[in-house]
Amino acid sequence: MSTATAISGTTYSERIPATMHAAVYRGVNDVRVETVPVPQIGAGEILIKVASCGICGTDLKKIHNGSHSAPRIFGHETAGTIVATGADVSNFSVGERVMVFHHIPCRKCYYCRKQTFAQCATYKKVGVGAGFEPSGGGFAGYVRVMDWIIRDGGVVRIPDGVPFEQAAFVEPVNTCLKGVKMLNLQPDETVLVIGQGPIGILLASLALRTGATVLTSDLYPERHAIAATFGLSNPIDARTEDVAARAREATEGRGADAVFVAVGVDALIKTAMDAVRPGGKVLLFAQTQHGEAIFDPGAVCMDEKALLGSYSAAVDIQEEGAQLVFDGYRNGFDLTKLISHRFPLKQAVEAIDVASKPTASSMKIMIEPEA
Repeated sequence: MSTATAISGTTYSERIPATMHAAVYRGVNDVRVETVPVPQIGAGEILIKVASCGICGTDLKKIHNGSHSAPRIFGHETAGTIVATGADVSNFSVGERVMVFHHIPCRKCYYCRKQTFAQCATYKKVGVGAGFEPSGGGFAGYVRVMDWIIRDGGVVRIPDGVPFEQAAFVEPVNTCLKGVKMLNLQPDETVLVIGQGPIGILLASLALRTGATVLTSDLYPERHAIAATFGLSNPIDARTEDVAARAREATEGRGADAVFVAVGVDALIKTAMDAVRPGGKVLLFAQTQHGEAIFDPGAVCMDEKALLGSYSAAVDIQEEGAQLVFDGYRNGFDLTKLISHRFPLKQAVEAIDVASKPTASSMKIMIEPEA
């Protein structure tokens, strides 16, 4: 084993190298593939060898907007194999295949009691990292998982037969399921999902499971074609059609009962508010950076249109979300179909560039260290 990680009480499954490659954030729009030390683990912690990590839009916003200090290693949609366990770890063993949540709430504070887990102070602490300030760390060869993440349910075993790529979707599916549950959709309702990137398709697919009629809008026919493989059969071509008008046409002039905004473009908030019926709900899912956006306050007050937000995952639906992903691999919810690009870790900068400039042919971008 490597002397870099040879800590008393640690159990290893293989020889751990002293160093690894990682995509290190050094400043705004500055990510570099560097050689860094493999993180050491202590008592109650585990070391995971990363097999697959998805690039999330939130990672990209942090890289491009400079909202976080440097240096850091991002990446939080992580699946891999446990290669080392620290002293006092009894519920996990080396060799197990797992995915990991980088946030886990305390479950005791005021926000947790109100099931607003993403606002919990403990939840806002990141418990997974690959060096520097813990920031997910999945854009690296190995990640260290801290004790409270393990103790409080943040590490999830991957069943046999489910590939790492599918398991890496457990965290984003949880976030989408949380948003869908917030709207309490009914079978007689019509839902519009604006944007059919990977997150938009996940939101629309989960909304479809409620029995509601689901409309989807996007600029790219290629994305609608992928959405169709998930049973989404009411596409709106946002290049040539009036999205709000189409929503009204589909609902006897009322407008959609609920609208998801799955694109981080604030101008689309107005489109969503125009498309939703009086008394309906608009949920912002992609507006994950603070700033200013304008909407019609009369639409909220007089038309009683509700403007809501949903951010990050929810621990109370963790088992349900994971089971959706794991069972779905064989039962019509194969999320690997959303993957358009796979990059080895040494090409992580290129992967981030592709993910940052979405095109008709780009969907989910994965970084896979051993690809």
